Amino acid sequence: MLKAVLFDCDGVIADSEQLHFELFRKVLQEDLGLDLSKEEYLDKYLAMDDRGCFTSVCRDRGRPLADGDLSRLIQRKTVMFKQIAARNLVILPGVVEFVMAVAQKYPLAVASGALKDEVLLALSTAGLTMYFDAVVAAEDVENGKPAPDAYLQALAEINKKYPGKNIQPSECLVVEDSKHGIASARAAGMKCLAVCTSYAAGELSAADLVAPLLTAVRMPDVEALFQ
Repeated sequence: MLKAVLFDCDGVIADSEQLHFELFRKVLQEDLGLDLSKEEYLDKYLAMDDRGCFTSVCRDRGRPLADGDLSRLIQRKTVMFKQIAARNLVILPGVVEFVMAVAQKYPLAVASGALKDEVLLALSTAGLTMYFDAVVAAEDVENGKPAPDAYLQALAEINKKYPGKNIQPSECLVVEDSKHGIASARAAGMKCLAVCTSYAAGELSAADLVAPLLTAVRMPDVEALFQ
């Protein structure tokens, strides 16, 4: 049976994937003289945390980063994201209603590759902070998506809060928007619902269920995945 629901943040709760891409591209170009196309970002890097994206892009260009350079790039991007998102962050359609509905039956958590302050800003903007039992962000895990660390850590925190439930990964639904996110959920042993905010439905076929937006999701269809 379904016993917990775990959410990604960017592209699932907040309409922020495009902003992350634009800032990655800006920092890479201005600081390192490296170009990053939207097609390459979607193909290889979307859903990686800042550390993973900067490291992977530079490695793929034959320009490995020193730790100090990596920290500088992350800090610059983070400052710009907070400045823009504080004024213009948009919550995706259906998110508030979906979260409020599932929270009546299941423990909820966020497992995101974004930094914790960025995730908390999205939840606060949506008015949803109180509905989540745990928030796992980039700085909470060693390996970002597509590794399973974030989702397994989120489940561990739910089980710590509700010790009698002993929820297993196979009893969890992950809500994702990306190919790396789906791979992360799969690696964690969890079912996945994907929304088509970042990719076309055909590119998300590894998910157990695909919907254009959360407004189109029927909980009986989700719960049937676990029966």
